[in-house]
Amino acid sequence: MPTFKVGQKVVCINDRFKNVSIDQGIRKGQIYTVRWTGQYRHYVDGDFYGIKLMELYRGNDDGPEGYGATDMPFRATRFRPLVSDRIRSMLGMKAPTPKVVAKPSVVPPIKTKPRVVTPEREKEDV
Repeated sequence: MPTFKVGQKVVCINDRFKNVSIDQGIRKGQIYTVRWTGQYRHYVDGDFYGIKLMELYRGNDDGPEGYGATDMPFRATRFRPLVSDRIRSMLGMKAPTPKVVAKPSVVPPIKTKPRVVTPEREKEDV
């Protein structure tokens, strides 16, 4: 799971909330800016790594399905960092090539023998 930092641009990848009928304000594919990040403890949802967004203030969660939390963060798993060039960012993630140190071989190299061409025998008439 990626960690986020304040001021970072993120893209929403999951705006579906299970068993919640109230609109939460985020939209899949929308770009947001992180204003807070960290561990959060909610007595119903448990502990999770969350982020708060500059574009949204969730207010008090005291509606009919609310649990009394104030400006509760979204789970960070609902977002991914915004990357301008996805291919270039993925190239930085590839594994480094191992350094190969030339070690002397234990087995001596095989020398090939030169190929000898024998003349073709003449046929004898008997």
